[in-house]
Amino acid sequence: MEFSFASVVEFVGANRAWAPAIVFLLAFAETLAFLSILVPSTALMVGIGALVATGALDFAPLFVAAAAGALLGSTVSYWVGRVYGPAVTGFWPLNRDPALVRRGTAAFARWGAAAVIVSHFVGPLRSVAFVTAGFSRMRASVFQLANVPGAIAWAFVIPKSGELGGEGLGALWRAVTGL
Repeated sequence: MEFSFASVVEFVGANRAWAPAIVFLLAFAETLAFLSILVPSTALMVGIGALVATGALDFAPLFVAAAAGALLGSTVSYWVGRVYGPAVTGFWPLNRDPALVRRGTAAFARWGAAAVIVSHFVGPLRSVAFVTAGFSRMRASVFQLANVPGAIAWAFVIPKSGELGGEGLGALWRAVTGL
């Protein structure tokens, strides 16, 4: 079986009841250290968000599921970094890109909790940001004070951008075809 974005989005559209669970898993994978590099979650969530514009899905359950998944993934990543410390940089894929780890560590040294919020929106940084916050010894309360609004904002923006894009394409299509 070959993976394609279209097949995943089509599956979600055809199986409405599964949409929140799938979005939860995608958001969890997107914010979980190590796994976020392997799963194209953001692109899939934008595509799934476009289904809202067609009326196939409701936005609210997707938003709640994405927020919960992002919060859980980033929190687990933080605690992995906190428990295992800088030793996690010896594991794949972090050991393949030491410059990315250095940039992540520098971002926390310079920006502190603000880096947590921004990291939700910056793909390459997201793959190391939350684990880096953990091994950088950021206090858990400070991490969560930044993580919660960052995850919620990301969970709103990503599927909503797909919805808005779908509405824009729909309006363009109607303008061009008159349908």
